[in-house]
Amino acid sequence: MAGMKLVAGLGNPGREYEGTPHNVGFQVVDLLMEKLEVSGFQQKFHSQFCRTSIEGEACILIKPQTFMNRVGLAVAECAGFYKIPAENIVIISDDLDLPPGMARFRDGGGHGGHNGLRSVIDSLGNSKFRRVRFGIGRPAGKRDVVGYVLGQWSKAEAKLAQSVMDLVLVELVGFLATSQFENTSFSAPELA
Repeated sequence: MAGMKLVAGLGNPGREYEGTPHNVGFQVVDLLMEKLEVSGFQQKFHSQFCRTSIEGEACILIKPQTFMNRVGLAVAECAGFYKIPAENIVIISDDLDLPPGMARFRDGGGHGGHNGLRSVIDSLGNSKFRRVRFGIGRPAGKRDVVGYVLGQWSKAEAKLAQSVMDLVLVELVGFLATSQFENTSFSAPELA
């Protein structure tokens, strides 16, 4: 579907959350801005907000500043203001059920227990948006899930995440420029 696109990277605001698995959405938006040579966010729609274009296609990038459980508020407010249909929204989030070093593009679906995705679905009133899910895996042993997703990446995990982010950025830029979105999966080259 042609028209303006909205890319929302999910995460939590604050330095203490930088570099955590739960903030992978923020990391991807930052890398996308770097790739597109766009600088500077403004505060708008309860988000760090940036408007740009890719090959003539209008695009908005946001990093909601509402904390994960309320990110849908920011996404719905921005989408409503610009009349962006759900099909033109891409939500980037972490996924405990995918192993580290994997990412999956998916059109529609449920929240899979992810509170950020649940908030987006509740706020938009549907689940027709596109998703980029980054695998972070589940914590080993009896480690607390909250502590795991809000803890820092290990060096090996960070390297895997960066490798798959590089692949995802190429695909994401392609979607933003052409509106072609396919359900697909990516693995870091280190896993091949």
